Amino acid sequence: MALIEVREDWLALSTEAAIETERRIIDPHHHFFEQATQFPHYNLEQLWADIGQHKVEQTVYLQCWEGHRTAGPEDMQCVGETEWVDGIAARARQNPQAPQIGAMMGTAELRSPRVREVLEAHCAASKLFRGIRQIAAWDTSDVLFVMEGVSHPNLYGEAAFRAGFAVLTEMGLRFDAWHYHPQTPHLTALARAFPTTPIVLDHLGTPCGIGQYAGHEEEVYRLWARDLTELASCPNVAIKLGGMTMPWNGFHFEQSAQPPSSDQLVAKWGRYFHHAIAQFGPERCMFESNFPVDKCATTYAVLWNAYKKIAARYTEAEKESMFRGTAARFYGIE
Repeated sequence: MALIEVREDWLALSTEAAIETERRIIDPHHHFFEQATQFPHYNLEQLWADIGQHKVEQTVYLQCWEGHRTAGPEDMQCVGETEWVDGIAARARQNPQAPQIGAMMGTAELRSPRVREVLEAHCAASKLFRGIRQIAAWDTSDVLFVMEGVSHPNLYGEAAFRAGFAVLTEMGLRFDAWHYHPQTPHLTALARAFPTTPIVLDHLGTPCGIGQYAGHEEEVYRLWARDLTELASCPNVAIKLGGMTMPWNGFHFEQSAQPPSSDQLVAKWGRYFHHAIAQFGPERCMFESNFPVDKCATTYAVLWNAYKKIAARYTEAEKESMFRGTAARFYGIE
């Protein structure tokens, strides 16, 4: 069963053109899918086509279980994804006028006793490798995605996970975190235990709106906002502003007769974005596309138009941070 469906004919009903097309952007979160059965096929050329008139100069690829080796030790097979993306990035460089892959995040099982060997292999596989994402998403609801191998809400607190995280820290690598909003306090505890490790929280911490959370948006918002404020007290943590059209958020844009406009997205999302920006500061915030996952409910043009409208109240220096600077600093992109 597909977790995400992209309906190109439905998205084509949107005629909204890109705005502020001179604003420089680093998109710090996208995927490629060539083998997946739960997500739509998506390659470099499709990403370039979606970017269109927005001035995206570089991007960051985020792990999504693609390109893994099919032979050899199981815990080393994930290194194949780094090798695969390095090849895609080399192909992109043949078209220097197009957006380039400036960095990538792979994955590894931090609970593995061989985690150092795995991370060293990632580093050797590509100069673009910056660290890993090991997804912690877990919930009691049977309608939310639960990460395979995660059996409780606090993966971040497991002794074996923290032992691997210590290796990640020693190697000077970064960590992308993704989980649901009730799990944010566990990431805060991890960040405080490893105050020198750069951590970024993906997708605004995914405030949930389906299953047991359906019909409780105000309660969810209060809990999400409270815990995000506490997380923001950790100076080593940044946040990605986006990922809000995923079905688990419960906004159901994908069920409408027509795709949402950027104004509709701003009206629904504004308070989430502004709270996160107020807590972390623009210097620790980065807008993200999460494509093609967020393409289930909007086009790239509309999504970044919404971000530009959300950012309208901030200074030019603050906008530069959120659209480009924070991602460049966090991921070491020149």
